[in-house]
Amino acid sequence: MLIIASFTTTAMLVMQAFAFELYLAIALFIQIIVTNCAILGRVEAFASREPVHRAVLDAFSMGLGFLWVLLILGGVRELLAQGTLFADMDLLFGEGAKGLVITLIPEYRGFLIAALPVGAFIVMGFVLSS
Repeated sequence: MLIIASFTTTAMLVMQAFAFELYLAIALFIQIIVTNCAILGRVEAFASREPVHRAVLDAFSMGLGFLWVLLILGGVRELLAQGTLFADMDLLFGEGAKGLVITLIPEYRGFLIAALPVGAFIVMGFVLSS
C-alpha cells in the first residue's frame, strides 16, 4: 500500500509539473487513491488478526474516522486559504453546485500556505495537538 501511495503521489507531482491542465482536472481523484491506500493498509493490518465481525466494525469505524479528519482538514484549509467553504464544488458535482459556496470571511485575501500541501501538515499538527 505504501508503494502504491508513493507512486501515485509521484505521478501527481509529475503531472502538476508537466501537464498542469490535466492535473487540475483529475488531481482530486489521484489524492483519493492515496487516501484509500492509507485506509486499506490500516484495515488490512487489523483484519488479518481479528474475526470477521470485529474486522467489519473496525473497517466501518476507520472509514468514518478518516472521513471526519479529511472533512475537518479540508474545511480548515479552505477557510484559511480563501475564507470560504464549498468553493468550486461545481467541478465535482456540476453546475448545480455553484450556489453552495459559503463566504465566511468577505474580502479575505487568503493565506496561501494553507492551500499548499505543506499547509495540510501544519493544520494537521494543530488539530492533533488540540
